[in-house]
Amino acid sequence: MLKQVICINWGTKYGPRFINRLYAMVARNITPPFSFTCFTDNEEGIRPEVDCQPLPPLDFVMPKNTKGKWPKARLWSPTLGDLKGPVLFLDLDLVITGSLDEFFTYGDPDRVILARNPAKPFERLGQTSVFRFPVGKLVELQRIFLADPQAVADEYRFEQRFVTMNAPGGVDLFPKAWVRHFRYQCMLPFPLNLALPPRLPQGAKIVIFPGGVHPEHAIQGGWVRREGWTLGQHLKGLAERHADGSRWRYLRHYMRPTGWVADHWKE
Repeated sequence: MLKQVICINWGTKYGPRFINRLYAMVARNITPPFSFTCFTDNEEGIRPEVDCQPLPPLDFVMPKNTKGKWPKARLWSPTLGDLKGPVLFLDLDLVITGSLDEFFTYGDPDRVILARNPAKPFERLGQTSVFRFPVGKLVELQRIFLADPQAVADEYRFEQRFVTMNAPGGVDLFPKAWVRHFRYQCMLPFPLNLALPPRLPQGAKIVIFPGGVHPEHAIQGGWVRREGWTLGQHLKGLAERHADGSRWRYLRHYMRPTGWVADHWKE
């Protein structure tokens, strides 16, 4: 069975270094044969093993003041290049820490299967950082979305909630141990975070990085916009308030450099 992995890139936020590292992690953690397709608006700097395809065309006005990554709606098109059957979508800013093979054999190949969203533990909500679906299965989602993108975004806020609640036939979820959330499930609570680096949970195959923290931040330690700061520098920086007015927020979120992220997030 050909294992088909896809990702999507638009604009300049991520680009080649994320795409190339993602390909390398996939290649190290999958049993061939496999394909790796990136739908992108710019192929420059992307390693030749990656099959670069144009972004699927979609004519819509991007919803404003919403946090969901609604450009992913392009993946709900009836066709995705020349791909057929199930594809595994991976966000560009995740870290692969174990074998991907079971993501292709788990469950019914005709089902939509998402990672679990740990941010809402009491809600059966999927996480589209990692999800598998048959090409063309989500066309109905695209039809609903394109009829009024802003209304859909206002009602659901995040595209993963829209997918979870509206995918034809419903959705299944991958085992929770397979996909872990870096901030919620790897970082230690205050004050343990001051002494110990984030941990890699046992059984984790993929670690996702929603919420503005990237693998580069974890490798350097510190925090977002304070990358590489030592604990001593953070303590000296208490005079500077966080955007929410707190002097302690940076300490509560302080990370020691995370070696296992550096070990995996590389070409």
